[in-house]
Amino acid sequence: MMEKSFDERCAAFDENYPRVLEQIAQAAVQAGRRPEEVTLLAATKTVPLEVVNHAISRGLSCIGENRVQELLEKYDGLDRAHCDVQFIGQLQTNKVKYLMGKVSCIQSVGSVRLAREISRLCQRENTTMKVLIEVNIGREESKSGIMIEALPELLEEAAQLPGLQIKGCVAPEALLEVVDEVRQLPGIQVEGLMAIPPICEDVKKLRGYFSAMRQSYVDIAAKKLDNVSMNCLSMGMSSDFPEAIACGATMVRVGSSLFGKRVYPQH
Repeated sequence: MMEKSFDERCAAFDENYPRVLEQIAQAAVQAGRRPEEVTLLAATKTVPLEVVNHAISRGLSCIGENRVQELLEKYDGLDRAHCDVQFIGQLQTNKVKYLMGKVSCIQSVGSVRLAREISRLCQRENTTMKVLIEVNIGREESKSGIMIEALPELLEEAAQLPGLQIKGCVAPEALLEVVDEVRQLPGIQVEGLMAIPPICEDVKKLRGYFSAMRQSYVDIAAKKLDNVSMNCLSMGMSSDFPEAIACGATMVRVGSSLFGKRVYPQH
Protein backbone atom coordinates (compact mmCIF):
# COMPACT_ATOMS: atom_id res chain seq x y z
CA MET A 1 0.00 0.00 0.00
CA MET A 2 1.28 3.45 -0.94
CA GLU A 3 2.18 5.71 1.99
CA LYS A 4 -0.43 8.41 2.52
CA SER A 5 0.66 12.02 2.74
CA PHE A 6 0.55 14.01 5.96
CA ASP A 7 -2.45 15.98 4.69
CA GLU A 8 -4.30 12.78 3.77
CA ARG A 9 -3.64 11.18 7.17
CA CYS A 10 -4.76 14.31 9.01
CA ALA A 11 -7.83 14.63 6.82
CA ALA A 12 -8.73 11.00 7.56
CA PHE A 13 -8.45 11.62 11.29
CA ASP A 14 -10.48 14.83 11.08
CA GLU A 15 -13.22 12.88 9.32
CA ASN A 16 -13.08 9.81 11.57
CA TYR A 17 -12.61 11.40 15.00
CA PRO A 18 -16.04 13.03 15.28
CA ARG A 19 -17.61 9.85 13.88
CA VAL A 20 -15.93 7.67 16.52
CA LEU A 21 -16.92 10.11 19.27
CA GLU A 22 -20.48 10.01 17.97
CA GLN A 23 -20.44 6.21 17.89
CA ILE A 24 -19.18 6.17 21.47
CA ALA A 25 -21.89 8.64 22.48
CA GLN A 26 -24.63 6.71 20.69
CA ALA A 27 -23.57 3.40 22.18
CA ALA A 28 -23.49 4.96 25.63
CA VAL A 29 -26.89 6.64 25.29
CA GLN A 30 -28.46 3.47 23.89
CA ALA A 31 -27.17 1.67 26.97
CA GLY A 32 -28.67 4.34 29.23
CA ARG A 33 -25.30 5.87 30.06
CA ARG A 34 -23.59 9.24 29.69
CA PRO A 35 -20.98 9.52 26.87
CA GLU A 36 -18.44 11.06 29.23
CA GLU A 37 -18.38 7.79 31.16
CA VAL A 38 -16.30 6.28 28.34
CA THR A 39 -12.63 7.21 27.79
CA LEU A 40 -11.20 6.97 24.28
CA LEU A 41 -7.59 5.75 24.06
CA ALA A 42 -6.17 6.08 20.54
CA ALA A 43 -3.89 3.22 19.47
CA THR A 44 -1.19 5.04 17.47
CA LYS A 45 0.85 2.12 16.12
CA THR A 46 2.43 3.13 12.75
CA VAL A 47 0.83 6.58 12.94
CA PRO A 48 3.44 9.29 12.19
CA LEU A 49 4.36 11.70 14.96
CA GLU A 50 3.03 14.69 13.06
CA VAL A 51 -0.34 13.01 12.63
CA VAL A 52 -0.49 12.07 16.32
CA ASN A 53 0.22 15.67 17.31
CA HIS A 54 -2.42 16.86 14.85
CA ALA A 55 -4.88 14.50 16.54
CA ILE A 56 -3.92 15.87 19.95
CA SER A 57 -4.48 19.41 18.68
CA ARG A 58 -8.01 18.34 17.73
CA GLY A 59 -8.75 17.22 21.27
CA LEU A 60 -7.39 13.67 21.57
CA SER A 61 -6.27 13.30 25.18
CA CYS A 62 -5.02 9.70 25.57
CA ILE A 63 -2.82 7.56 23.30
CA GLY A 64 -1.32 4.09 23.51
CA GLU A 65 1.81 2.87 21.73
CA ASN A 66 2.42 -0.81 20.90
CA ARG A 67 6.16 -0.82 20.17
CA VAL A 68 8.97 0.45 22.36
CA GLN A 69 11.17 1.59 19.47
CA GLU A 70 8.32 3.49 17.85
CA LEU A 71 7.46 5.18 21.13
CA LEU A 72 11.08 6.26 21.60
CA GLU A 73 11.23 7.66 18.09
CA LYS A 74 8.12 9.76 18.70
CA TYR A 75 8.58 10.63 22.36
CA ASP A 76 10.57 13.87 22.31
CA GLY A 77 8.26 15.38 19.71
CA LEU A 78 4.97 14.32 21.28
CA ASP A 79 2.70 17.03 22.68
CA ARG A 80 2.70 15.30 26.06
CA ALA A 81 1.44 18.40 27.87
CA HIS A 82 -1.98 17.78 26.37
CA CYS A 83 -2.08 13.99 26.13
CA ASP A 84 -1.59 10.99 28.40
CA VAL A 85 0.82 8.38 26.97
CA GLN A 86 0.47 4.68 27.80
CA PHE A 87 2.08 1.47 26.55
CA ILE A 88 -0.32 -1.19 25.26
CA GLY A 89 1.80 -3.70 23.30
CA GLN A 90 3.72 -6.86 24.09
CA LEU A 91 6.79 -6.04 26.13
CA GLN A 92 10.07 -7.89 26.60
CA THR A 93 11.80 -7.55 29.95
CA ASN A 94 14.94 -6.08 28.36
CA LYS A 95 12.88 -3.22 26.92
CA VAL A 96 11.18 -2.12 30.14
CA LYS A 97 14.01 0.28 31.02
CA TYR A 98 13.21 2.39 27.97
CA LEU A 99 9.65 3.05 29.18
CA MET A 100 10.53 4.27 32.66
CA GLY A 101 9.51 7.90 33.08
CA LYS A 102 7.92 7.96 29.62
CA VAL A 103 4.51 6.33 30.07
CA SER A 104 1.87 6.66 32.76
CA CYS A 105 0.83 3.02 32.55
CA ILE A 106 2.02 -0.30 31.11
CA GLN A 107 -1.16 -2.14 30.15
CA SER A 108 0.40 -5.39 28.94
CA VAL A 109 1.89 -7.09 32.02
CA GLY A 110 1.31 -10.73 31.18
CA SER A 111 3.89 -12.49 33.37
CA VAL A 112 5.38 -12.33 36.86
CA ARG A 113 8.84 -12.11 35.25
CA LEU A 114 7.86 -8.88 33.51
CA ALA A 115 6.26 -7.47 36.66
CA ARG A 116 9.45 -8.22 38.62
CA GLU A 117 11.59 -6.33 36.10
CA ILE A 118 9.26 -3.31 36.22
CA SER A 119 9.43 -3.43 40.01
CA ARG A 120 13.25 -3.68 39.99
CA LEU A 121 13.54 -0.59 37.83
CA CYS A 122 10.96 1.30 39.89
CA GLN A 123 12.99 0.62 43.02
CA ARG A 124 16.19 1.73 41.32
CA GLU A 125 14.60 4.97 40.16
CA ASN A 126 12.48 5.51 43.27
CA THR A 127 9.26 5.72 41.29
CA THR A 128 5.95 3.93 40.80
CA MET A 129 4.42 2.48 37.64
CA LYS A 130 0.76 1.79 37.09
CA VAL A 131 0.15 -1.51 35.34
CA LEU A 132 -2.70 -3.55 33.92
CA ILE A 133 -2.60 -7.32 34.13
CA GLU A 134 -3.18 -8.67 30.61
CA VAL A 135 -5.36 -11.77 30.65
CA ASN A 136 -6.03 -14.09 27.72
CA ILE A 137 -9.71 -14.64 28.48
CA GLY A 138 -10.26 -16.53 25.22
CA ARG A 139 -7.39 -18.92 26.04
CA GLU A 140 -5.94 -18.34 22.56
CA GLU A 141 -2.44 -19.77 22.18
CA SER A 142 -1.57 -17.12 19.59
CA LYS A 143 -2.12 -14.28 22.05
CA SER A 144 -0.07 -13.08 24.97
CA GLY A 145 -1.42 -12.60 28.46
CA ILE A 146 -2.00 -14.63 31.57
CA MET A 147 -4.46 -17.50 31.32
CA ILE A 148 -7.31 -17.21 33.78
CA GLU A 149 -6.10 -20.19 35.79
CA ALA A 150 -2.75 -18.48 36.46
CA LEU A 151 -4.13 -15.07 37.42
CA PRO A 152 -4.36 -15.49 41.23
CA GLU A 153 -0.69 -16.48 41.44
CA LEU A 154 0.38 -13.56 39.24
CA LEU A 155 -1.62 -11.01 41.20
CA GLU A 156 -0.40 -12.33 44.54
CA GLU A 157 3.24 -12.07 43.44
CA ALA A 158 2.86 -8.75 41.63
CA ALA A 159 1.09 -7.23 44.64
CA GLN A 160 4.19 -7.78 46.76
CA LEU A 161 6.61 -6.18 44.30
CA PRO A 162 7.72 -2.68 45.35
CA GLY A 163 6.94 0.13 42.93
CA LEU A 164 4.00 -1.54 41.17
CA GLN A 165 0.41 -0.35 41.24
CA ILE A 166 -2.00 -2.96 39.89
CA LYS A 167 -4.56 -0.82 38.12
CA GLY A 168 -6.74 -3.49 36.54
CA CYS A 169 -7.20 -7.21 36.09
CA VAL A 170 -9.53 -9.70 34.41
CA ALA A 171 -10.79 -13.17 35.32
CA PRO A 172 -14.50 -13.55 34.53
CA GLU A 173 -15.04 -17.09 35.83
CA ALA A 174 -13.23 -16.66 39.16
CA LEU A 175 -13.06 -12.90 39.50
CA LEU A 176 -14.89 -12.48 42.81
CA GLU A 177 -12.56 -14.90 44.56
CA VAL A 178 -9.48 -13.33 42.99
CA VAL A 179 -10.45 -9.76 43.87
CA ASP A 180 -11.29 -10.75 47.45
CA GLU A 181 -7.80 -12.24 47.76
CA VAL A 182 -5.99 -9.42 46.00
CA ARG A 183 -7.66 -6.63 47.98
CA GLN A 184 -6.09 -8.01 51.17
CA LEU A 185 -2.55 -7.92 49.79
CA PRO A 186 -0.35 -5.05 51.05
CA GLY A 187 0.18 -2.22 48.60
CA ILE A 188 -2.72 -3.07 46.28
CA GLN A 189 -5.60 -0.83 45.21
CA VAL A 190 -7.89 -2.62 42.77
CA GLU A 191 -9.19 0.13 40.49
CA GLY A 192 -11.00 -1.93 37.87
CA LEU A 193 -10.93 -4.64 35.22
CA MET A 194 -9.37 -4.97 31.76
CA ALA A 195 -10.54 -7.50 29.14
CA ILE A 196 -9.11 -8.63 25.80
CA PRO A 197 -11.60 -11.04 24.20
CA PRO A 198 -10.73 -13.25 21.24
CA ILE A 199 -11.41 -12.00 17.71
CA CYS A 200 -15.01 -12.93 17.15
CA GLU A 201 -17.44 -12.20 14.30
CA ASP A 202 -20.37 -13.65 16.22
CA VAL A 203 -21.84 -10.58 17.95
CA LYS A 204 -23.86 -12.69 20.36
CA LYS A 205 -20.77 -14.60 21.46
CA LEU A 206 -18.73 -11.40 21.68
CA ARG A 207 -21.34 -9.76 23.86
CA GLY A 208 -21.26 -12.87 25.99
CA TYR A 209 -17.59 -12.19 26.82
CA PHE A 210 -18.27 -8.51 27.50
CA SER A 211 -21.45 -9.17 29.49
CA ALA A 212 -19.69 -11.67 31.72
CA MET A 213 -17.11 -9.02 32.53
CA ARG A 214 -19.78 -6.41 33.18
CA GLN A 215 -21.69 -8.73 35.51
CA SER A 216 -18.52 -9.45 37.47
CA TYR A 217 -17.83 -5.71 37.59
CA VAL A 218 -21.31 -5.01 38.98
CA ASP A 219 -21.16 -7.87 41.46
CA ILE A 220 -17.84 -6.71 42.87
CA ALA A 221 -18.94 -3.07 43.09
CA ALA A 222 -22.10 -4.11 44.96
CA LYS A 223 -20.04 -5.82 47.64
CA LYS A 224 -18.34 -2.50 48.50
CA LEU A 225 -15.15 -4.28 49.47
CA ASP A 226 -12.41 -2.40 51.27
CA ASN A 227 -9.51 -1.48 48.98
CA VAL A 228 -11.58 -2.11 45.83
CA SER A 229 -12.85 0.75 43.68
CA MET A 230 -14.55 -0.26 40.43
CA ASN A 231 -13.56 2.83 38.44
CA CYS A 232 -12.44 1.28 35.16
CA LEU A 233 -13.74 -1.44 32.88
CA SER A 234 -11.40 -1.38 29.87
CA MET A 235 -12.55 -3.43 26.87
CA GLY A 236 -13.30 -2.91 23.19
CA MET A 237 -11.23 -1.98 20.11
CA SER A 238 -11.97 -0.69 16.59
CA SER A 239 -13.91 -3.78 15.54
CA ASP A 240 -16.08 -4.12 18.63
CA PHE A 241 -16.06 -1.01 20.81
CA PRO A 242 -19.81 -0.23 20.39
CA GLU A 243 -20.64 -3.71 21.69
CA ALA A 244 -18.17 -3.26 24.57
CA ILE A 245 -19.76 0.06 25.51
CA ALA A 246 -23.22 -1.47 25.29
CA CYS A 247 -22.01 -4.03 27.83
CA GLY A 248 -20.49 -1.44 30.18
CA ALA A 249 -16.94 -0.57 29.06
CA THR A 250 -15.54 2.67 30.49
CA MET A 251 -12.42 2.70 28.27
CA VAL A 252 -12.04 1.65 24.62
CA ARG A 253 -8.80 1.35 22.65
CA VAL A 254 -9.32 2.45 19.04
CA GLY A 255 -6.78 2.64 16.19
CA SER A 256 -7.80 2.02 12.58
CA SER A 257 -11.27 3.50 13.04
CA LEU A 258 -9.53 6.79 13.86
CA PHE A 259 -6.47 6.82 11.61
CA GLY A 260 -7.48 4.47 8.82
CA LYS A 261 -5.91 1.16 7.86
CA ARG A 262 -2.39 0.82 9.20
CA VAL A 263 0.39 1.52 6.73
CA TYR A 264 3.61 -0.28 7.62
CA PRO A 265 6.90 1.37 6.56
CA GLN A 266 8.69 -0.18 3.58
CA HIS A 267 12.28 -1.22 4.31
